[in-house]
Amino acid sequence: MPDSPEAWALLVAGAALGGLVQGMSGFAFSVVALSFWAWALAPETAAPLVVLCALTGQLSTLLSVRRGFEWARIAPFVVGGLFGVPMGVFVLHNIDPLRFRLVLGALFTLYGLYGLAAPEARKVKFGGRSLDAVIGGIGGVLGGLGGLSGSVPAVWTQMRGWKRDLRRATMQVYNIAMHCLTLTIYSRTNALNVTSWKLYAVTAPLLLLASFYGTRLYKRVSERGFARLALVLIAVSGLMLTIGAARALWRS
Repeated sequence: MPDSPEAWALLVAGAALGGLVQGMSGFAFSVVALSFWAWALAPETAAPLVVLCALTGQLSTLLSVRRGFEWARIAPFVVGGLFGVPMGVFVLHNIDPLRFRLVLGALFTLYGLYGLAAPEARKVKFGGRSLDAVIGGIGGVLGGLGGLSGSVPAVWTQMRGWKRDLRRATMQVYNIAMHCLTLTIYSRTNALNVTSWKLYAVTAPLLLLASFYGTRLYKRVSERGFARLALVLIAVSGLMLTIGAARALWRS
């Protein structure tokens, strides 16, 4: 459990901002929340908590994207992810906290910056479903590591040039599958414990409320504007996390 008022503030801020961004953009709860929670919680606590919360957020909006379902395109990502999640869980239990923050920060920064530049990128046509499965596997590794399954596939489907509804439906089904598998593995390895559930009881109402308001804001402003805002937040949060972790490693 957080052991100071500052840690509790980071926990609340991560849940609220992550929920708001997810409500606005349809993804990115994990990357936003972890940019706060990695400072307040140990990796073995932050990882299962973010998966629980991300799954809650995805389930709460699943019906709204049902028209975009194309199972033939979604399936390769899910199959690849099934192999990646166990690898990510293994990595989670064999890293130290500072390097965990450094890697996450670098991933967040690159993801945010790439996402901002991606609209002008050329569409990727090669590789077919086999390459989609590989991307799903990479996302699965990140999912097992800390609920970050959607980051790489989200960029990839954008590179593919898929339409908005298909992209969002793909990411929601994929993320739900990866989060469920990750939680199953966490429960079998005792990574999902009483502390995780207690913190979830605090954060879940916050993220759902923030996501509700984020969805309302999304309806008032263009999707592109909110998506770019989310990417800016991810990049800035990742940069701050990277700098802080690198500074701590330098001093150690």
